[in-house]
Amino acid sequence: MTNVISIQLEALGIRPVEPIYVQLPVPELIEHAVKQNQGNLTNSGALSFTTGKFTGRSPESRFIVQDQFTIDQVNWGKVNKAMTSSLFDDLQQRVSQYLSRIPLYLRTVQACNHKAYAQEVLVVCEKPVQSHFVDNMFIERDPKQEKPIDWTVLVASDLSLPDYEQLGLPTAHCVAIDLSRQLILIIGTAYTGEIKKGVFSALNYVLPLKHNVLTMHCSANVGENNDTALFFGLSGTGKTTLSSDEGRLLIGDDEHGWADNEIFNFEGGCYAKGIGLNAQQEPQIYNAVKFGALIENANFIPGTREIDYNDSSITENLRVSYPLHFIDKVSDKGCAKAPKHIFFLSADAFGVLPPISKLTPEQAMFYFINGYTAKVAGTEMGVKTPTATFSACFGAAFLPLHPMRYAEMLKQRLENHPDIQVWLVNTGWVAGPYGVGRRIPLKYTRGLIRAAMENNLGEAGYEMHNIFNLQIPRECPDIPSELLNPKKMWANQDGYIEMAEKLKGMFEANYVQYVKLEEA
Repeated sequence: MTNVISIQLEALGIRPVEPIYVQLPVPELIEHAVKQNQGNLTNSGALSFTTGKFTGRSPESRFIVQDQFTIDQVNWGKVNKAMTSSLFDDLQQRVSQYLSRIPLYLRTVQACNHKAYAQEVLVVCEKPVQSHFVDNMFIERDPKQEKPIDWTVLVASDLSLPDYEQLGLPTAHCVAIDLSRQLILIIGTAYTGEIKKGVFSALNYVLPLKHNVLTMHCSANVGENNDTALFFGLSGTGKTTLSSDEGRLLIGDDEHGWADNEIFNFEGGCYAKGIGLNAQQEPQIYNAVKFGALIENANFIPGTREIDYNDSSITENLRVSYPLHFIDKVSDKGCAKAPKHIFFLSADAFGVLPPISKLTPEQAMFYFINGYTAKVAGTEMGVKTPTATFSACFGAAFLPLHPMRYAEMLKQRLENHPDIQVWLVNTGWVAGPYGVGRRIPLKYTRGLIRAAMENNLGEAGYEMHNIFNLQIPRECPDIPSELLNPKKMWANQDGYIEMAEKLKGMFEANYVQYVKLEEA
């Protein structure tokens, strides 16, 4: 254990018992997990494990400390719920006492693949699979350089808060972030995504404020001509899948920063949804799930060591994580020039948005702020018809600052780079809403995106969608022309107009809250 780590633990009141496992190699972490019955090896060599009661994030139990520094900066409300410094101190003391009684797995990693913005992160875990996840998802630091710790994450996943009601908390578990002390507490939940998104939330605060870096919930890749592309989208819209293109180098899977004339990855790994994963449609991701990868909340096919990726009985949020270098086509730099193309991915379950459309700068801001996708029937209890979901900047759950701060930063960059083309891509349904129409085939979506990046869209001109005012290409190589205009795919034309007008109204109603704020 280095002096820097020892000093940090001492400052936090953590006096760990033996044994203490520091920077344990992945093979040893796997061995520990198997011996402790925390995971099982699969036929591909990956380690499969479950996260217990929680198989996703708990946004209702996420808090940020409100102090003299954050009170005027953080966008307080349903997403960023305020916690007092005194309550955080109480929780931190409980966590430190808890972690002082058990063996610990310590790992120091780096966030941000950029010398000017790199952040040193210490993660203190109680489970080997958690330390393995951290090793997969963050950037390996130079072991010869002992840098000061920027952020500390304390993971007390088996600690419960039985007096949570007296404390004023909604549940016996919580995630608490102190942005001033740069400390994150994860209490009572073993879902590993809380570690990843806790750090992302912290970066979404410090990088825009201190470094004028636009932080983005997006994937990124780059072509042979150094043409960078960004893919924004909420969960299930195809961000990871579409950025993993065999013809291009993957820069990163989920989180990036845009500093002036370059973009850079925050992470060293991928955390992809695994439901329906197969070698035919997503070969790069499928082949990356090997020894060293993690499979989260999946079941085996009975009598085998093979994962059943179509079994959602544990959760629809089945996940796989692996280091970036497990992908064949990956950038070894982790950064690239400012983008040439930006794609906003929306899985439209109403079936009315075009498969691809070209956006003006004004429309780009409109769709960025709305951050639209849709839930479909069957994914949640009580959802019987498509339900619109809006998440500002395609990542509102992780934005401590007001969404307009990030939107203004994007606007400035688009103005500084007028050659950037922004596209709205529907990865959802055509020929009718969910339950009537059909999902747009992945091969067509890939083809449309490739054509856009190769400047092969619009050669036959564009037609204007008379409801959304979107520019729709008339033709695209190897894509059925009737697919491009969604209205033509509906048997019931009046039904299409009614559904499109309904969705347009939802967009405008959601957007007006930001317009009023800007005018104020």
